[in-house]
Amino acid sequence: MKIRIRFAKQGAVKFIGHLDMVRYFQKVMRRADVDIVYSEGFSPHQKMSFAAPLSVGITSKGEYFDIEVKSSKSSKKMIKSLNEQNVDGVEILSYKLLPDNAKNAMAVLAGADYFVYTNLFSENIIENFMKQPEILVLKKTKKSEKIVDIKPMIYTLQYDNNGIFMKVAQGSSANLKPDLVIQALSQFADVSLPEFIQYERLDMYCIENGRFISLDDIGGCIE
Repeated sequence: MKIRIRFAKQGAVKFIGHLDMVRYFQKVMRRADVDIVYSEGFSPHQKMSFAAPLSVGITSKGEYFDIEVKSSKSSKKMIKSLNEQNVDGVEILSYKLLPDNAKNAMAVLAGADYFVYTNLFSENIIENFMKQPEILVLKKTKKSEKIVDIKPMIYTLQYDNNGIFMKVAQGSSANLKPDLVIQALSQFADVSLPEFIQYERLDMYCIENGRFISLDDIGGCIE
């Protein structure tokens, strides 16, 4: 049985890195007595696959990982059991049974929503920023640096009274971090960024029939 779990990451745990979160949930699975499937071989490990890693310092209401289980109680009971083992700041939000042919979350991931808590930019500045024919930035990786046009990877960028909402490309084919968008926006507006800006990931999506579908809308609850 393939299961997709959605969880929130808030408060101080936003400073816990991705690999430590993986190890954390491996322990939670054992403590909650989840009937999880282990790989075969010399060093068996839990069959667990996360969607896009969350950068340190970013909170989230829409993180996902997939597991395989031999058996399962109802979604309601599993959410309760898992949350009883969680620390403050980590909360299981949903527990869905996936179709047998479903691909894992990372394989289908195409986009993500973020909210940026800043009032540095007006609605007019954001609109003019998006009217540019291209938005060139220096994108750095571990191996290289190159100039990239990120405009095709920004699906939505909207002003909000409390900050900025954005939907951007995420996944293996195209991946855009929200702080890169804000850096480009600050250069366009000639505004200096403060040392710290709070980002929050709201949800993650795949694409079906040309439409963004929340990873949480795939599969269904176990009764």
